[in-house]
Amino acid sequence: MMKSKIRILVICTGNACRSQMAQGFLKSFDKRLEVCSAGTFPGNEVNKRAIRVMAEIGIDISHNYPKPVDLYLNEDWDFLITVCDQANEVCPVFPGKVKHRLHMGYVDPSFLGGTEEFIMGEFHKLREQMRNDLNKLYIEKIKPELYPI
Repeated sequence: MMKSKIRILVICTGNACRSQMAQGFLKSFDKRLEVCSAGTFPGNEVNKRAIRVMAEIGIDISHNYPKPVDLYLNEDWDFLITVCDQANEVCPVFPGKVKHRLHMGYVDPSFLGGTEEFIMGEFHKLREQMRNDLNKLYIEKIKPELYPI
């Protein structure tokens, strides 16, 4: 039976970079994905460099804002994805049902030092790695739940 939508929650520590980028990618893959993102210790705003590298490929995350994971604890999720090791370690127990729990660890380039060119290069690397990994996840695990054989 075909599902009408798949609910996905992406969690990282600050909900300011990696989880926001992942949310943007997943939403861009299929309109039937209901994707939210949250942080275990949410920051104040989405990282400007993350917004810029996603805009370069036509994905607008500029209106997003960091949210606490507590907002989503009692909801049911088809996929719960942690995108940083710290969030994976401190990820709370979800009273709601979680069908698939996955960890995809990425280094946060937000705190890197160096030239702007170097830092943006790291954001571009992160973006491409996430695009490839999340597309593979979509093709191999998410899409089959939307369009079962």
